[in-house]
Amino acid sequence: METKRIVFVGVGGQGNLLASRLLGEACLSAGIPAVVSEIHGMAQRGGIVESAVVMGASSPIVSTGEADILIGFEPSETLRAFNKCNKNTVVITNIHPLPPFTVAIGQGVYPDIDKALDLIRDNVSLLITLDGDELAAKAGNPLSLNMVMLGALVGSKIIPLDEDILKETISKTTKQAFLESNLKAFDFGVAASKVG
Repeated sequence: METKRIVFVGVGGQGNLLASRLLGEACLSAGIPAVVSEIHGMAQRGGIVESAVVMGASSPIVSTGEADILIGFEPSETLRAFNKCNKNTVVITNIHPLPPFTVAIGQGVYPDIDKALDLIRDNVSLLITLDGDELAAKAGNPLSLNMVMLGALVGSKIIPLDEDILKETISKTTKQAFLESNLKAFDFGVAASKVG
């Protein structure tokens, strides 16, 4: 199979690591070789969290300019990881900002989201944007942003995995109390990526 290098970026608490792990497990269930790697950063304090899933290859490393797909859980983090992209990269990003503490106390400036999205759009193959936080809340669980973003990835049809495999993986690993909202969030992400 053709190698697909998928980078997930976000901040601590957004479920980035779980999303990459679920994608890796779904790949293995589908018979697709995949390697998952994680860089935790300062996750426990809302800091940067990056992970990668490499489908069809044995190395988990995604170097500068090598990402086939960049999934951004937070717009400034998408911009921060933009160096992983090239002109053929597909970027899927949540547009709901989560400003860092330094911005909240007036010691930093949050980047202009529209300008950042224009920069990304002009330099990649495709940019898909959605308000993942809004869709997660609509699904009944504000913490299901990761399911929304996984749904958007699968719904975009840029990886060779269908919705059923990911839903089965989610169903096996999700606590029963959150299963319905997680599956709803996933479906909202699928639908949003098809519009996008």
